[in-house]
Amino acid sequence: MSTLPPLPSSLKTWVKHLDKVRLPILATTHERVRRSLASSSTSLREVAERIEASPSLALVVLREANGSNNTLSEPAESLEVAISRLGLSRTEELLSRLPVIAEDKFPKALRQIQLISLHASQQASGLFANRLARLWQEIHWSSLLFLSPLWPLAAAHPELIDKWEARVLGLGEAPHKVERELFNVSLPSLCLALAEHWRLPEWIIQAYRLLASDRRLLAKALHIARNNEEPLHQQRLLDADPALARWLTQPGNTILFANALALTAHEAWESPHSLRWQRLTALYLQVPLAELQQLSHQQAVNSVRQYPATDLWHPAHALLWPWNARHLQAVPPPPPVAKDTSPAWQQHCRELLREPSAFANLLQLTTCIRDAIDACGMSRALVLLADKTQTRLVTQQTVGMPKEAHSLTLDPANSQVLKRLLAQPGQLRLSPDNIAQFSALMPGTLKALFPGEHMLIRSVANNGKVVMVLVVDQQGAPLSDPCVQAFGKISQCIERALASFAKRGR
Repeated sequence: MSTLPPLPSSLKTWVKHLDKVRLPILATTHERVRRSLASSSTSLREVAERIEASPSLALVVLREANGSNNTLSEPAESLEVAISRLGLSRTEELLSRLPVIAEDKFPKALRQIQLISLHASQQASGLFANRLARLWQEIHWSSLLFLSPLWPLAAAHPELIDKWEARVLGLGEAPHKVERELFNVSLPSLCLALAEHWRLPEWIIQAYRLLASDRRLLAKALHIARNNEEPLHQQRLLDADPALARWLTQPGNTILFANALALTAHEAWESPHSLRWQRLTALYLQVPLAELQQLSHQQAVNSVRQYPATDLWHPAHALLWPWNARHLQAVPPPPPVAKDTSPAWQQHCRELLREPSAFANLLQLTTCIRDAIDACGMSRALVLLADKTQTRLVTQQTVGMPKEAHSLTLDPANSQVLKRLLAQPGQLRLSPDNIAQFSALMPGTLKALFPGEHMLIRSVANNGKVVMVLVVDQQGAPLSDPCVQAFGKISQCIERALASFAKRGR
């Protein structure tokens, strides 16, 4: 039913696929960097600092500086070295090639993971750069770019990132199992392959080699780090294993520790994963665990001050919460119903109608809505959410749609059809008999995504206010009556599910 091409199934095809993804840059950042590059009074370090606000551009510049034309040179370990190698004119040319988009259209999954990268860079600078001042640039830029192999994945396939997060961080499933099911490869192996292909700084490559194929030293170090209350005993264990002691003191480990702290704090500050990396970092720095935690929390506060993003999750937000609170709630799937022979869409409807609501967040709710629509026979669908002022409709879920539909934003003010459907809940069924009447009143982008003369558009309300618009068809073919009837039933279930979801926790 889907028109989307199949996902890559091997490391080679994944690398080829992700290498082609063009990462976007915010329009505001693009203009600031352009002015810096054009100004003769701006130093190289100031240009690098401007570029840091756009991790996408930092990655593009470093990749170009370390690309195939520079195989005889050592890979640039910092952005200043990369800019010096390319020159300001070449850097400005690279800037002009990036897609420039507004903040409200920037892929949220990409913004979130880049915020984690910026937070990791702040952790690395605050925890390690002052102690290793000679290596501060390598620490700073390598920690910022450590997760960069995941950025094109977040830009091109945000739904896979959401599924990984929900299952691994939310439900606690084994990462290797989830990654094999979602990507057919492990993420550390994929990141290593991309890091080598892009010739990223050697510290990044070494860290991914450790995670992908040689976790022995890491496991031994984590085991010793558990006994943080007895530093003398820890030191005796390290003295007895010189190879482990030499590995632990390598400065390149700092970028792995910083990113591990940032990623695990994204789940919860006191989760077992986070505590494990906190202990290991404390062992590396030779400080008590409580001191390391205090330093890490201070850097989190500095990070959120420097990179505020009200619509994204920053680990510093959790410092204001109860200590056992969780950003991602573990909600187990409902038990299977024995001998259920009803259509699949009805099974999803039962999930929508559960009281109290079975959904911990909006993503889980809209995912169930998407699956119900898909199961009822609608081969293309958009689930659009209205903002509080009803001045924007933003894609939340899709079925069988091209990539550009995933980040679609519509302005209802430009469409009489959308304005009417937002004014009150209703349904419009387009057919050859009325397509000429309504086609001119619909957004052009919506018509381009749903070519044909047969379509259903329905708005769904909660407490009398329209909050969701559903657009469905069957590849432009005449809509079958059973599918239309099932879609009507699903829409009624969605209304009740929205009301139940709004009352959760009261």
